[in-house]
Amino acid sequence: MSAQTLSQPETAVAAARASRRGSARLAPAIIFILGASILGLSACLTPDPTGLGTHTRLGLPPCGFYLATGYPCPTCGYTTAFALAAHGRIWASLRTQPAGAVLALALSALTLVSGYALVTGSTLAPLGRLLRPALFVAAGAVVLGAWVYKVLLVSHTL
Repeated sequence: MSAQTLSQPETAVAAARASRRGSARLAPAIIFILGASILGLSACLTPDPTGLGTHTRLGLPPCGFYLATGYPCPTCGYTTAFALAAHGRIWASLRTQPAGAVLALALSALTLVSGYALVTGSTLAPLGRLLRPALFVAAGAVVLGAWVYKVLLVSHTL
């Protein structure tokens, strides 16, 4: 049936469906662009061999917490872990900052899934089911454990 032979209500329904398809691609497009940008930038960085300070290559200042205390902050090493992961050095990324490595791998997977959804018009709604309180508790535990690990690593205890 051509668009010319559709009645006005049928035309409105068809237009609404087309609009939903377009808006359904907005979230995957945004996620894909952001994820690919972060991963691409990470791939352009040379990881700092000390496991700290890669972010300063982006023009950012050194970690104030580290300068004040001599201990890394909870996010110290994330940029280095992302850069190492983007260079395919996953084990080095995990050794540098485990939570940063897990986050880099999760962002890589999310970028691939959102790219697939963008191309095919699939929905990302099933990923919403993962966002449960237990996930946030587990993520918090991973971040805390990785911070303790990083403090011990920097203080040469490990």
